[in-house]
Amino acid sequence: MNRREFIKKSTLTTVGGILMATPLARLVAKTYENDFANEANNLVNEPIKNDTKMKVLLINGSPHRKGNTFAALSEVANTLEKQGIEAEIVHIGVKAIRGCIACGQCGMNALGKCIFDDDVCNSIIEKLDAADGLVFGSPVYYGQPNGSLLSLMQRMFYAAGSKVRNKPAAAVCICRRGGATAAFQTLTMPFQMMNMPVVTSQYWNIVYGMSPGQAELDTEGMQTMRTLANNMAWLLKKIHAGEPDYPEREPMQGMNFIR
Repeated sequence: MNRREFIKKSTLTTVGGILMATPLARLVAKTYENDFANEANNLVNEPIKNDTKMKVLLINGSPHRKGNTFAALSEVANTLEKQGIEAEIVHIGVKAIRGCIACGQCGMNALGKCIFDDDVCNSIIEKLDAADGLVFGSPVYYGQPNGSLLSLMQRMFYAAGSKVRNKPAAAVCICRRGGATAAFQTLTMPFQMMNMPVVTSQYWNIVYGMSPGQAELDTEGMQTMRTLANNMAWLLKKIHAGEPDYPEREPMQGMNFIR
């Protein structure tokens, strides 16, 4: 089975096997099935990347455009560029990013994006097609990632999950003192639900600093960022050395604990 046939089969069987608990959820599942079928047909006719330059999209989830989160992501981006991989850092900005309200309109209307178009969510979704890998960076607030970034990720993965499947991903957290491992784990949880290979480093992807410029003083943290980038580059080159041979997956077997 070639890549195009696999993509078409896996997108259809994944949705076809889901067991849903409510009538609304079943309606959403049905509309997703139609959406994925259309998308799979489009992917069948999509040319395969061979000689095009690979790209990693890095999302700066801090309200500070040029703060310590940016410094950590820049270390990753610069190292990727040295490996011949294009890197783009996108800032989520300081305007409000709404949370998902579970309306299901993205699926029922086969949008491939969020029904709400009044923040940065859909503009970032549009960048996913050109991205071969993703890195999400966030400061640590009360042992958690920035809430705006979490809202973005939840809506983005729910509305356009097929755009991130099989793409390597990593999370980066920046903190003053503590809570970084909890925030780091929170950011990586969605990758494991979306069939995204998780890129590791020599340590958890954490950099320490409070005031702008302090992150660069964390020599081990910066080295961890470079190792992360080199691992990302290595994995992308292995995946795209020829025609990607993604694993064949079983249909989803949903199991609700309350019946």
